[in-house]
Amino acid sequence: MAPLTSLVLVSLLAQPFLASPVPDAESDLSARSALPADYQSPPYYPTPPGGWMPDWADAYAKAHAVVSNMTLAEKVNLTTGTGLYMGPCVGQTGSALRFGIPNLCLQDSPLGVRDTDHNTAFPAGITVGATFNKELMYARGVGLGEEARGKGVNVLLGPVVGPLGRKPRGGRIWEGFGADPVLQAVGGAQTIKGMQSTGAIASLKHYIGYEQEMSRMSSVVSVGYSSNIDDRTLHEMYLWPFAEGVRAGVGSLMTSYNDVNGSACSQNSKLLNDILKDELGFQGFVMTDWLGQYAGVASALAGLDVAMPGDGAIPLLGDSYWGSELSRSILNGTVPLNRLNDMVTRIVATWYKFGQDKDYPLPNFSANTADQTGEIYPGALLSPIGVVNQYVNVEGDHNITARAVAREAITLLKNDQNILPFRHNDSLKVFGTDAGPNPNGPNSCSDKGCDSGVLTMGWGSGSANLPYLVTPQEAIGNLSNNAKFYITDTFPSDVVASPTDIAIVFINADSGENYITVDGNPGDRLEAGLNAWHNGDDLVKAAAQKFSNVVVVVHTVGPILMEEWIDLAPVKAVLVAHLPGQEAGWSLTDILFGDYSPSGHMPYSIPRSESDYPESVGLIDQPIGQIQDTFTERLYIDYRHFMNANITPRYPFGHGLSYTTFTFSSPSLSVVTPLDSEYPPARPSKGSTPVYSQKIPAASEVAWSSTHFTRIWRYLYPYLDFPQLITAADTYQYPDGYTTQPKPAPRAGGAQGGNPALFDTAFSVQVQVENTGSRHGKAVAQLYVALPSSLGLDTPPLQLRQFEKTKDLAPGQSEILTLDITRKDLSVWDVVVQDWKAPVNGEGVNIWVGQSVEDLAVICEVGGKCSMA
Repeated sequence: MAPLTSLVLVSLLAQPFLASPVPDAESDLSARSALPADYQSPPYYPTPPGGWMPDWADAYAKAHAVVSNMTLAEKVNLTTGTGLYMGPCVGQTGSALRFGIPNLCLQDSPLGVRDTDHNTAFPAGITVGATFNKELMYARGVGLGEEARGKGVNVLLGPVVGPLGRKPRGGRIWEGFGADPVLQAVGGAQTIKGMQSTGAIASLKHYIGYEQEMSRMSSVVSVGYSSNIDDRTLHEMYLWPFAEGVRAGVGSLMTSYNDVNGSACSQNSKLLNDILKDELGFQGFVMTDWLGQYAGVASALAGLDVAMPGDGAIPLLGDSYWGSELSRSILNGTVPLNRLNDMVTRIVATWYKFGQDKDYPLPNFSANTADQTGEIYPGALLSPIGVVNQYVNVEGDHNITARAVAREAITLLKNDQNILPFRHNDSLKVFGTDAGPNPNGPNSCSDKGCDSGVLTMGWGSGSANLPYLVTPQEAIGNLSNNAKFYITDTFPSDVVASPTDIAIVFINADSGENYITVDGNPGDRLEAGLNAWHNGDDLVKAAAQKFSNVVVVVHTVGPILMEEWIDLAPVKAVLVAHLPGQEAGWSLTDILFGDYSPSGHMPYSIPRSESDYPESVGLIDQPIGQIQDTFTERLYIDYRHFMNANITPRYPFGHGLSYTTFTFSSPSLSVVTPLDSEYPPARPSKGSTPVYSQKIPAASEVAWSSTHFTRIWRYLYPYLDFPQLITAADTYQYPDGYTTQPKPAPRAGGAQGGNPALFDTAFSVQVQVENTGSRHGKAVAQLYVALPSSLGLDTPPLQLRQFEKTKDLAPGQSEILTLDITRKDLSVWDVVVQDWKAPVNGEGVNIWVGQSVEDLAVICEVGGKCSMA
């Protein structure tokens, strides 16, 4: 292959990276549309083996001892799902029972254990991001992990840090933490640490460039879109939260459905072998999204470790790209045995790493039915019947965490005349179906595939059953004896308003995953755009015509336009409650009635018009041919774009008001680790990795004649008929650039997440935050950096790099917050050198601290002093 440094560079921001299309004789999807010019890069083979990180050494040693004694069938069994609906979970691997390794249960979702009972429905990721509270991010992760473990889930499929939120109408942006890579990174890393502290394995997803729902998947009749991303944009934006997740020690990672630069993510050797497993030093295992494997040999060689749910191009036929076909590929030599050994070792090492060999429970629920007894293998034509649900209650006291997250996320955008908080005897008139329940029951719509009642989460695999739901109607009714409810989205004609009445209008905007269409929206907000659903804008305007005091409460998956009513004089206050989960009502009344001051901040900007966004971030609906979605806006999404284009949004990223006031003072900047060179010091050398015999196993190890059990039709097994007749493949068309010669270790690597020197604290900023108001409250200090032009690259005016939240401060009380900045925080990705480049000694860097990207009270000039802006 040609080294990256020999590629022709494009100007502007960076050389596009990629993986050119990977042809595979097995795949029906080898044909790809022509890529835009310059979006190409060399393939990267072979897969770097795992096991060289010191803190994974014990787990890999245990795995090596086991894998060394496994048969071919046992190895293949652990890499391949058993098939769709072939077990209690949404996906499960085969087992290796001789070594105590059961079928590993993989289950959604990022906000709770999906398709089960007696679980907690936590607030969604976007809500967690709005808290800007690292402790709550971690606590929610612990709750998710405890519930996954309690249900017998080995791998809980979350957190989500992709999509990043590039497309404001994108269907699944609510599953992540916000439209900024650092906010996503911190939310993801804290969640991972919390989850995995319980022994459950987190699965960071979706890797990478998965920014819209429509045309996301490839199949026998279509090809998913290609996200075309240049190298610098990839590293500085979309890869950033994945790097932090790997640095946090995440055990697994899920690829996305789409292509990146023309190569499917699940068989993209550049993404998996080079960037993830070499540069970022990922030690766990890589899995596909469900039915997101599009080839057999090509995906194995490109770095895939687990195929989920195991089926081939058409599910429920009993066919697989792996399973028995992977056994065949080992016997005929097309897939090297050392690649299979690494795949299995990564899986088993992760199982050991998180202590799942020690009293970890088996699944006690079924994702397929709520009945106590049912089919054990629903995907089979004939299945044995047994107890499939034990109704184990795993909720514990997680409702406390869920309520705290939902409450601290609530973002006060406007509060004219201090209309909030309410008094308990205020005369309230409440409008909108979003204040009430789903008339058919909180879980009546499969995977939340409807917008009825208060919006607690979006729809799709990222949802979970609600064990109960406290609606705003119920909570307000319990706290006020002077509230009247109109649970309708059409303003009633007979409403009488007095001068002392306050109208509370509830509106929402929904979205979700592509396999469900709601009100004409196929996951993405195609029909609804960025407007409120169910004529919400008209409901607010009608209330404003009748009442002199209107408070708007918004539950939304992402940006929502407010221009039709935000400047109307009666609209005194606006609260964005995001997606609150089961505690929707209580978390809201905690704020409405002043038991707590709001402390949420916007995890994305709210524009004045959708046309304020760059055209390239719009949805692409193209019925014929592969969509080429080229990220021409590069680094400039959300607030980076608005600032660069000199566009003032309605509410900026990070904005959030309180019932009290805060002042920042006494800022100081100290040098911790001097930036005495442009590039980090040389990376540490890799440690040793497991070594196995390269002798091809005996064909008898995968012969059906050697088994002694009754086959389940459609269940995916590693066995073959007459494997002894398989001979070495005379010819096989390997992917372009395929080699078994290991590559030199990339200079930007060296540890999980990259060169450990990248994460040395370069500077530390301290600032005193004082509550100068009359109520208790929490403040958020957001730190942004402005990089100097001396780096020779176009960089956004400001970029979030750190944040901290105070404790609850009483009036007059203060707290000193410390915000640390790493070498990487002050670096850009050098596409020629292939490393992170920082200004020596931080010369020319300006550091800003404040309460939003447009409300910055402190400026620190590196090499100079800090002052009040």
